[in-house]
Amino acid sequence: MAKAPGKTAKSGAKQQNPLLASWRTPFKVPPFASIEPRHFPPAFNAALKAHKAEIAEIAGRAAKPSFANTIVALEKSGVLLSKVAEVFFNLASADTNEALQEIERDISPRLAAHQSAVLLNRRLFLRIADLHERRADLDLDAEGLRVLERTYKGFVRAGAKLDAKTRKRVAEINTELATLGTAFTQNVLADEQAWHLILDGERDLAGLPDSVRDAAAQTATDLGKPGRHAITLARSSVEPFLQFSARRDLREEAWKAWIKRGELGGKTDNRKIVVEMMTLRSELARLLGFDTFAAYVLEDTMAKTPAEVRGLLDKVWPPALRRAREERDALEKRARAEGGNFKIAAWDWRYYSEKERKARYDLDEAEVRSYLVLDNVLEAAFDTAGKLFGIVFEERADIPVYHEDVRAWEVKTKSGEHVGVFYGDYYARPSKRSGAWMSSYRGQHKLGGNIRPIVVNVMSIARGAPGTPTLLSFDDARTLFHELGHGLHGLLSDVTYPSLAMTNVLHDFVELPSQLYEHWLSEPEVLKRFALNAKTGKPIPERLLKQLGAARTFNQGFQTVEYTASTLLDLELHTLTDTKGLDVDAFESEILAQIGMPAEIVPRHRIPHFQHIIGGYAAGYYSYLWSEVMDADAFAAFKESGNIFDRKTANKLKANIYAAGNRQDALDAYVAFRGRPPEIEGLLKKRGLA
Repeated sequence: MAKAPGKTAKSGAKQQNPLLASWRTPFKVPPFASIEPRHFPPAFNAALKAHKAEIAEIAGRAAKPSFANTIVALEKSGVLLSKVAEVFFNLASADTNEALQEIERDISPRLAAHQSAVLLNRRLFLRIADLHERRADLDLDAEGLRVLERTYKGFVRAGAKLDAKTRKRVAEINTELATLGTAFTQNVLADEQAWHLILDGERDLAGLPDSVRDAAAQTATDLGKPGRHAITLARSSVEPFLQFSARRDLREEAWKAWIKRGELGGKTDNRKIVVEMMTLRSELARLLGFDTFAAYVLEDTMAKTPAEVRGLLDKVWPPALRRAREERDALEKRARAEGGNFKIAAWDWRYYSEKERKARYDLDEAEVRSYLVLDNVLEAAFDTAGKLFGIVFEERADIPVYHEDVRAWEVKTKSGEHVGVFYGDYYARPSKRSGAWMSSYRGQHKLGGNIRPIVVNVMSIARGAPGTPTLLSFDDARTLFHELGHGLHGLLSDVTYPSLAMTNVLHDFVELPSQLYEHWLSEPEVLKRFALNAKTGKPIPERLLKQLGAARTFNQGFQTVEYTASTLLDLELHTLTDTKGLDVDAFESEILAQIGMPAEIVPRHRIPHFQHIIGGYAAGYYSYLWSEVMDADAFAAFKESGNIFDRKTANKLKANIYAAGNRQDALDAYVAFRGRPPEIEGLLKKRGLA
């Protein structure tokens, strides 16, 4: 555990820093109102100093290495550093400002250097290696053996076995990558903040349904332009505009701004950063004994090798491409029928796709939105968790929050036992990076007590106008369920060691709990209760449920192609062995040409703004598809039982997936739930590609 500061002349100053004090808030959540940017630098300094002292003590002990004095001690170390870092990086992502960004640019490389110093500490590693060598004789339970093996592997993969000179270079590379990664992310946010489209009058609003107009009006108000309408680069703002706007010229303008983030020239251009990062990652992989960075990353995943990932993609890409071409032909036919004397362009796809869906299935996305009120979808997600896992979400006004938009819930068992705290932060704002994610302010573990988690879900939904409810697209509603699936993976965690808890699982397993949870949203049993019309309160009609079911695989060629193309770009980028003279634009174009990418579809994430692969998904963006093989197969277990809330199946799911963290091998965990390995047929059927 982090040591308490001594009673020195500086103690008074330390006590004034809320990040270094004991938190007397409900459930010891961060006292956000008291925390200012100026508190972070001294807090990080104190936390780093404390953790360095803890590591030095563990590594320098004269006593023979034991599981308790080395592995458990290591698991208990760094509490203060985690406490400060979790608050800081959550705020830096969800509610940043110039002061926080300046601190982030300074602290990110320092933290990377510190982490390298821990993982490359020779004396510490020798103690871990000694225990690993004797692991069969240590009389450890399964979880203890797992944390020892994962700790040993983590140190080896970080370079602990290398000679001193090479370890020094590895540490330098990690620090440089942290600096570049921070710059990349801040550049994307800057480009997003710098652009918006003001819609001037009815001509500019042509085609937009009331729900999109209301959201655009609120966006304009938030931008200081009340009485106008505005579109931003938040996905929940720009995608509905591309879907409904009858103004082809404005669709093109918005689409180009969206896909050009990170490559606008000037100080926010990310292409040079990408080249530098790929060069460093390639060098790092070679130093660690791997041919490519992808080979290095994938060695510690379920997939194991780039060849296995390509094998999966090779099964999905051809049928997806065929379907996408069929979809394109149908859209061009529809455009011509409406007098459009042009080939379908990328900024036309969503617009004509919506028209085609309405004509083919009589399904109107605007009508669907009218039944997906944010509060009701949240209630549906919480109710599903209650039925599956026996928990309730009780909203609390007394739990401090970091922004007025944020809501807080205590999560309890139905018998009243505390499970954790859940924050929901759903509205788009300029201080928040785009996208959706789950994170935590405190992890779960059982060292020194039953420490329960503090979890947050963040989205960027366009807010409804004052006095009107916020309406979601079906994709937004699915994303809300997805992120709560991650949240439940954190909240339900029930393991001993912090490094095995919550979402600390293999990269291509982490999306299983989230993607599996999405399935319940589409079930009529859920929609009939919670999809209530925003104006009348009446439940979604049977007609619309049937139309949603019939249209479930509509446009899946497009969606699979835009995602898989990004996956292939990620994989090819990280299998490069020579990055000298790398031209990011030319590389992207070349790879897309090789795979036969339709000109009318652009990858879901282009390289200059592909934040997943700059962060934790480098060479791992395929994991959504890998997990989808499992999630489709896993939900089939509920269908086979005849009850989507089957208690026996849900109990096995909770015990082996949601609560289990990284207690055992990922495939073993899946088999323990399902009774057999996953089968890909479920994925192809789910996407309508079988």
